[in-house]
Amino acid sequence: MIAELVGQLPPEETQRAVGYPSLFLLVALGALVPVVPTGAVVSSAAVVAFHQPSPLALLFVFLVAAAAALSGDASLYWLGRRGVTSRGGSRWLDALRRRADPERLARAQETLREHRVGVLVVSRLVPAGRLPVMLACLLARMPLGRFVRGDAAAVLAWTATYQLIGVAGGSLFPHPWQGVAAAVALALLVGAVPRVWRWARSRAGRRAGRRRAA
Repeated sequence: MIAELVGQLPPEETQRAVGYPSLFLLVALGALVPVVPTGAVVSSAAVVAFHQPSPLALLFVFLVAAAAALSGDASLYWLGRRGVTSRGGSRWLDALRRRADPERLARAQETLREHRVGVLVVSRLVPAGRLPVMLACLLARMPLGRFVRGDAAAVLAWTATYQLIGVAGGSLFPHPWQGVAAAVALALLVGAVPRVWRWARSRAGRRAGRRRAA
């Protein structure tokens, strides 16, 4: 029944009825668990919106993606706070500890003491910087409302960045699928660089340790 109704809608209305809820779910899920490349999702949606006839399509993508990112961050922070305040902890807090790089966490805690909520604004723009800053806020027992206020500016800047990547991809290629491919590749590359850098540093550290031991 729902599929029949969706099939009767014009293409632009179909994109709104299916695309925007899917975008919200994927970005919110990606904020909770690291299985969805949310930056690539936002960039891809921006490419599709860029090729839509409606000038409001890009605005809708921006608003939906930002709301989803904020909802996901707030949910994850709330789950983490339950672990901080509980004697037994929680699997969400334990997962954050495992996923946050110790060096980045130490820097995030120091920066949080100096700049307080301001560190949240840049946390999402720095690759692999969101979780260490969130964990630092949790360990500092920052109230949920204060975290959400600071995170709101962060998700707006993050959404705008990845939407611009999508717009750039959409403007360079005549067909949407070409822009989507370019935007996804660039978004994944941005996310992969810090992981490769940490791996290279770790490998160099192990080699230096073996040389000193020898």
